[in-house]
Amino acid sequence: MPVGAIDSLLFKNLFGTEQIRAIFDDKAYVRRCVDVEAALALAQSREGVIPNDAGKQIASGCRSVSLDYDRLATETEIVGYPILPLVRQLSAACGAAGKYVHWGATTQDIQDTATVLQMRGGLKLIEDQLRALISTLSSLASKYKDTPMAGRTHLQHALPVTFGYKCAVYLSSFQRHLERLEQLRPRCLLVQFGGAAGTLASLGSDTDIGLRVRKTLAEELDLYDPSITWHTARDGVAEIVNFLALVGGSLGKLALDVMIMSSNEMGEVSEPFVPHRGASSTMPQKRNPISSEVILAASKILRSNASLCLDAMVTDFERASGPWHLEWVAVPESFVIAVGALSQADFAFAGLVVNTRQMKHNLDSTRGLIVAEAVMMELAGHIGRQRAHDVVYEACKDAIESQDERTLYEALLEKLEVLPAISPDKLQSLCEPSNYLGAADRMVDNVLALKS
Repeated sequence: MPVGAIDSLLFKNLFGTEQIRAIFDDKAYVRRCVDVEAALALAQSREGVIPNDAGKQIASGCRSVSLDYDRLATETEIVGYPILPLVRQLSAACGAAGKYVHWGATTQDIQDTATVLQMRGGLKLIEDQLRALISTLSSLASKYKDTPMAGRTHLQHALPVTFGYKCAVYLSSFQRHLERLEQLRPRCLLVQFGGAAGTLASLGSDTDIGLRVRKTLAEELDLYDPSITWHTARDGVAEIVNFLALVGGSLGKLALDVMIMSSNEMGEVSEPFVPHRGASSTMPQKRNPISSEVILAASKILRSNASLCLDAMVTDFERASGPWHLEWVAVPESFVIAVGALSQADFAFAGLVVNTRQMKHNLDSTRGLIVAEAVMMELAGHIGRQRAHDVVYEACKDAIESQDERTLYEALLEKLEVLPAISPDKLQSLCEPSNYLGAADRMVDNVLALKS
């Protein structure tokens, strides 16, 4: 029975999806290893390293082989790696050509390339989900571009923003993540073929033949051909997992905002309503932000796994004596968790309930204090910035401490230095939050204009 959340009968569809698990499950991994062995044989036959017929026979045998997974698991436990046990079964399935299976290769060549094939499939899913979330956030940014709400710093009212501006800030992160994804593919999706110490000496004294085989192998698998063996240069794997952690960090920021904004005290947004989703076993009124909670947890898991892959970069000599194994844990889990979090985010934001009335109520709840800066900057042109700051500060203090809930406008009217400099009508306009949005709408337009 599964013991982790990503495969759990109870939790697996909160933390992942069937699509991503199908890419990274055990049998899919073994299948990718078989694909690599078949492609290697074809590449070597094309380059004359093994007989032409042998490559075809091995590829045919690999396609039709019926693997004994129980035997493979038992022998892997003994050997410590699955490739030698796998090669035994493949060799038997390929008849006379079986002696050429795994020719000149080493275990890590096969496992690394199989993992790269899995990561390539996983990144395609990530790309699709990034594009879906970008589309969802673009719609929200456009729809609510002119919907004012309280901007907050240190969890306190700061200055007015719009909900569309907030969504455009989210959106900009995922636009950059999509750009990062496109850029990392040629750096990181590299074929691995180097032999025991990476030098390709196993293919003979012709120094060019090994490089030709590797290039042809890359073409067979539609991967990139590296400049040199990367058995102990793990930056590509680390970059991919750290990219997933960056995506998770942005998702975590969205989730945290939604959780706070959906609190009863704010009530500005809420996740889509589905009967019994987020329900409590004891409190009938509860609609907990379940997707956001899962996303926040996922973002922390992704950052933790990123550090594992950074540790896995610290390898010894030409073959690591342990750090490589960290990737076996971190890579599959990170992809499952990242895809699950993106799925939860698109669900939450595609059906996000936006309470514009409550946003306006909260914006006005501090009785104009949220635009104290607007008054200060106008007054500064008449009496200097520091003196203007002091005058408006005192007015804010009076408004906050007043028993009759005085507005900032009313408190300012009592300051002797204000009215000679600013007319009552102008002052009233300055104290209206929707008049102090700066270039928020322009920046929303700039983000929406970017092609994804």
